[in-house]
Amino acid sequence: MDILLPFVLALAVGFTHAFEADHLVAVSSIVTQRNNIWLSLKDGAFWGLGHTSTILLVGIVFIAGRVASQVDTFRYLEAGVGLMLVVLGMVRLYRLRLLPDGPATGHTHLHNGQPRPHTHRLAYGVGLVHGLAGSGALMLSVLTQIREAGAGLVYLLLFGLGSMAGMMVAASAFSIPFSVRLTANPGVRTGLIVISAGLCIGLGIQVLYENLAG
Repeated sequence: MDILLPFVLALAVGFTHAFEADHLVAVSSIVTQRNNIWLSLKDGAFWGLGHTSTILLVGIVFIAGRVASQVDTFRYLEAGVGLMLVVLGMVRLYRLRLLPDGPATGHTHLHNGQPRPHTHRLAYGVGLVHGLAGSGALMLSVLTQIREAGAGLVYLLLFGLGSMAGMMVAASAFSIPFSVRLTANPGVRTGLIVISAGLCIGLGIQVLYENLAG
């Protein structure tokens, strides 16, 4: 039982990791383009896949190769997350403004009657960046607690699966107002989109400042 405990914890820690502020604001900016909880769940899953992809890739390099990390390197990667958040928020506002039918339909983004497929790719890319930026602290934790390379990679995989499950929950929760018509008023719907984009930009600026200032 004691042997299995770290791996059970990996799932739990991965699940809660998905609810960090920078993850939530990024995914909320993506799923506000949806009007279907199932599609939002898929966005969350794609974020988790991207997040897990980079964590496993970095894990193979760090654990199998025992590569030493530079703190400054991951500080710049965290700053990259901040820049990504700012861009996501600004693009969301830009698309909202350019909609031909007005901002009230900003959550659908339909193409030939179907949601545009690029949103899944966007979620995957955002997950890749988040996984790369957050991999430094995770690698340090794994390297200090788990000595065997195979066990370390299993730990990272379980962590990734936990984060995928957590983000699917978060993404579906964020999409509820846009999928069950709780916000039938176009002004309320637009306001939620603007708030989501504003939080994305604000947190992105804060992350940039914290990692680049001084």
